[in-house]
Amino acid sequence: MTFVIVSDCIDSKDRSCLAQCPVECIYEGERMVYIDPDECIDCGACAPVCPQGAIFRDDELPEPLKGFEAINREFIEAVGDELSHDIVYPDHPSVAGAPPSAC
Repeated sequence: MTFVIVSDCIDSKDRSCLAQCPVECIYEGERMVYIDPDECIDCGACAPVCPQGAIFRDDELPEPLKGFEAINREFIEAVGDELSHDIVYPDHPSVAGAPPSAC
C-alpha cells in the first residue's frame, strides 16, 4: 500500500506534505511533487495536510486519476539513484505537458 499524488498538485505544490512525511519519501518536480512508492510507509500523514486534496491511497484512487500511480513511480525511476531533497527535478512528461492549472 502507498499514497499517490495526483493532478490537483500540478502548479500548486503547497509542499505541506513534505514537512509531514516522517520518512521523507516525497520529491519535488518543477510543477508538482511525487511520492516514492518504495519508500512510502503508508502512514497517511501527508494526505490531510494537502490543501488541494491531491493525495490518495493507491487503492482509493478515483478512476480518472489511476494513471498517477504509474506517473509517481515512473518519475522516481527516471531520477534513479540521484534522488535528493535539495534538487527540483524535471517533471514526468505527462505532468510537464499538462495544461497550466487555474491556480
